[in-house]
Amino acid sequence: MKTVKDILEAEDPLEISQEALARLGGPKTVYIREVLAGDLVGEVEGLEELPADAKLFSVHLADGTPMALLDGREAAFEAAREYEYEPVSVH
Repeated sequence: MKTVKDILEAEDPLEISQEALARLGGPKTVYIREVLAGDLVGEVEGLEELPADAKLFSVHLADGTPMALLDGREAAFEAAREYEYEPVSVH
């Protein structure tokens, strides 16, 4: 099993498995990322009505499981904290 140090020292740190990413953040960490509505059409019902360049914020568990999609960054962080998760912004 890889340690956090192994993962961070890897040649290409962007190639991290979902399992390794989950271990890095811990069980109560969620990741918040800005996404465009157009990138999610077909995956999330109702987004067809939004402009393709509308900014949304996705909330995911450390293993990549999607939890929520909100229309504001602060709302995403507040929602995570409300459910006792520690939000972290990712790009």
